[in-house]
Amino acid sequence: MVDEPARDPMPEETLTDAQRLGLDAELEHRIVDALEADDSAGVRELVAPLHYADIADLLEHLAGDDRRKLIAIIGEDFHADVLSELDEAVRDNVIDDLEVEDLAAVVSELDTDDAVDIIEELDEEEQLQVLEAIPAGDRTLIEEALTYPEDSAGRLMQREVVTVPTFWTVGEAIDFLRASADEDSLPEAFYDIFVVDPMHRPVGAISLSGVLRTRRPVPVSEIMDPEMKLIPVAMDQEEVAFLFRQRDLVSAPVVGDGGRLVGAITIDDVVDVIDEEHEEDIMRMAGVQEDDLYSAVLATTRSRFTWLLVNLGTAVLASVVIGLFQGTIEQMVALAVLMPIVASMGGNAGTQTLTVAVRGLATREITPTNALRVMGKELLVGGINGLLFAVITGLVAWLWFSSPLLGVVIGLAMIANLLVAALSGSLTPLVLDRLRIDPAVGSSVILTTVTDVVGFFVFLALGAWLLL
Repeated sequence: MVDEPARDPMPEETLTDAQRLGLDAELEHRIVDALEADDSAGVRELVAPLHYADIADLLEHLAGDDRRKLIAIIGEDFHADVLSELDEAVRDNVIDDLEVEDLAAVVSELDTDDAVDIIEELDEEEQLQVLEAIPAGDRTLIEEALTYPEDSAGRLMQREVVTVPTFWTVGEAIDFLRASADEDSLPEAFYDIFVVDPMHRPVGAISLSGVLRTRRPVPVSEIMDPEMKLIPVAMDQEEVAFLFRQRDLVSAPVVGDGGRLVGAITIDDVVDVIDEEHEEDIMRMAGVQEDDLYSAVLATTRSRFTWLLVNLGTAVLASVVIGLFQGTIEQMVALAVLMPIVASMGGNAGTQTLTVAVRGLATREITPTNALRVMGKELLVGGINGLLFAVITGLVAWLWFSSPLLGVVIGLAMIANLLVAALSGSLTPLVLDRLRIDPAVGSSVILTTVTDVVGFFVFLALGAWLLL
């Protein structure tokens, strides 16, 4: 397999509007129709102008048989970067359809960070087979990267970096870049040149724009930035993403033992990390795996069953609370009609607070310094909303059941549950984070349990006290 298509792309004037824009619904339907009609030439013509990211999207949208057909039709024109853009579940299926030699050829064309991302998902036997088929130089870099902890800077970085010694001039650096480009030994994409000392420790960084606007005789030591941020090779990728976001970085050097430069992380990889972590948090809050959309039915069922079982337990607990007031409900059916309102409002209000708190912890906007202030604000908001909705629901209950006292009961219960929802929604993520448990995983279950149990208990207890 080769990195770029061997055939020339279609002339611009012959491209349809859909093809100029990339993959859209109309073009996708045409490709599917061509696949079902076994029109290989038509498929190649439609797919050839697409960016590799669009081809990855197309592969994700296709059924398994059509996906295999498309890969076979693309053949040697299969772009290596397609694999790095695929969802993990789909990528596993595509890899299963590739021969070891083909997979090794694809991996060899990728930067080390993308290659590691693919190889680390293989089982041990497949890893060995693929690594044996990769040229020795690339294999050494990939094997070393695989020794670093998962989700660390060492896994995220690319080993290909551009370095120059401190005693060079800008002109020597430019001549080196040109010569390296002719030898095809430069990284595919890079933004900074790192200046290193004799021990290969980074002492400064120079942006490419800085090189281009500086005259040749100027020493690189005069234009380098010595205040660059060094990333330890074992740093967690979430810490890396935070650092890039906080410092507005486009690339950063990664250092190993003794401060020696071992690689670099670029902004394109950090964007992927931010997207991955965001997706993971959102999915975990609902008890869903991040690649759930493309997983098999049994795998999806199994992954969701545990979460639903936990929710069943919390629902039973809420039902037990209701059962404590069975006699009260039998004497006044209006309580059974109105009690879901209290629990539902508490759950929704708590979810709003919970979402803000989880996001604040993820982005480090909530810290021990301002945590109490954030909780105080949420309690104040919960109290104000509680009062407002107490008036609204109290009037509705009064007019509906012609009972002003029932309006008072639901109003008081509304105030109490929205205050509890605000407290639970802000406190639960903080406690879980302090216990080093991902707040996105268990917060929603705890919140739902608290708002349901408290909402039902307060409403029914007040009803039993004031109405009977």
